[in-house]
Amino acid sequence: MERLSLRALDGLEHRPAIRRGDAGVGILHLGLGAFHRAHQAVFTEDAIAKGGGDWAIAAVAPRSRAVLDPLLEQDLLYSVLAIDAEGVRPRVLGVHAAALHAASEPAAVEARLADPAVRIVTLTVTEKAYRPGSEVLRLLLRGLRARGGAPLALVSCDNLPGNGHRLRELVAAELGGCEGLRFPCTMVDRIVPASTEDTYAAAQAALGVVDRAAVAAEPFSQWVVEDDFPAGRPAWDLAGAVLTADVAPWERLKLRVLNGVHSALAYLGALAGASTIDRALALPGMRAAMEGLIRTDIAPTLSPQEGISIEVYGGRVLERFANPALRHRTLQVAMDGTQKLPQRLLATIADRRAAGVVPRYATLVLAAWIRFVRGVADDGTPLPLDDPLADRLRAARSPLELDAVFPPGFADDAELRAALDEWGRALDRHGVAGTLKAL
Repeated sequence: MERLSLRALDGLEHRPAIRRGDAGVGILHLGLGAFHRAHQAVFTEDAIAKGGGDWAIAAVAPRSRAVLDPLLEQDLLYSVLAIDAEGVRPRVLGVHAAALHAASEPAAVEARLADPAVRIVTLTVTEKAYRPGSEVLRLLLRGLRARGGAPLALVSCDNLPGNGHRLRELVAAELGGCEGLRFPCTMVDRIVPASTEDTYAAAQAALGVVDRAAVAAEPFSQWVVEDDFPAGRPAWDLAGAVLTADVAPWERLKLRVLNGVHSALAYLGALAGASTIDRALALPGMRAAMEGLIRTDIAPTLSPQEGISIEVYGGRVLERFANPALRHRTLQVAMDGTQKLPQRLLATIADRRAAGVVPRYATLVLAAWIRFVRGVADDGTPLPLDDPLADRLRAARSPLELDAVFPPGFADDAELRAALDEWGRALDRHGVAGTLKAL
């Protein structure tokens, strides 16, 4: 069957809103994973179609060529499949005008970073890249040093609290200042599982051509962006993004409710043998436990935007997680727990402890993660520990001893440790299924 390409477009029902060459490159994106292709790329293509401007994307794959090579073979075209119980709704995107491989062509990436025509750099490089000396940071700094002060917005789209502030700290520490640079904070939201052979088969059935770079996602998508761009930006607001002066309330709500519950389902579900998030949520007692986590533990720590109900938001989150078509693997969500849990779960626990409360459901989730780190599911099946601190976790007498992960005082909090020990004994004796039943 014919491969997706510029030549094949004329025969397709689903065509991109813009085509390669319609706009010059104004954005460089670091990280060519599924989330970028199903989120920022979609907003940007729609913004160009509705508002114009030279904002096409040059995307950079830091190391792996797994996505890069299929994209290059397809003239940088790919499809995004919005999937739910009602079916598959495909669209083809053409917003990428270039794609580079940092590991084999670093000079080309640095030249793009230094080009004053590039006025925005966006990043989806996961939480573990936001540390001094990371490969992505070194690459970014080399390009910034060659830039000569031309104005630029560096836009983190990773799930970190104050992601723009964090990026600014890293860059300023290395450059000694940030003249001409802005670091807007953002909140991103869309469930995007890793692509599988089922994804590619669904794309072929929907399009009538082969697409080896297809990505599947839920229909819902949200992007909240601090409006601080020294050299302009695409009309993302016309594409449905929220441009605001303060992202923090949106960010905290999403990190603690959506991402926190996502991680909770991942660890409890993986221990119970549920391979996907929707199956984890369907376990007897799980939905009630997640509702309790949102209502009694998370909600008291939040001050959302006026008109937003935390429980209503949480209910919608659970409905999104129940989408059986996504097949979002619990083990994928469980990756890099030491990098994710501080903002997704530990901040909630710390706030409740500061208020004199031991949060019941949040400590259950933390106990589940501690048990997950041991690497064995309830039925004895081995569980992989994919985490940058895996060696330290295995060597520690207790994960609570890792200062790089846990807030000060956690290891010495007698009430907290007692709650964790109680949940740990319950999980050891009864497994997740029995523990949830007792709830």
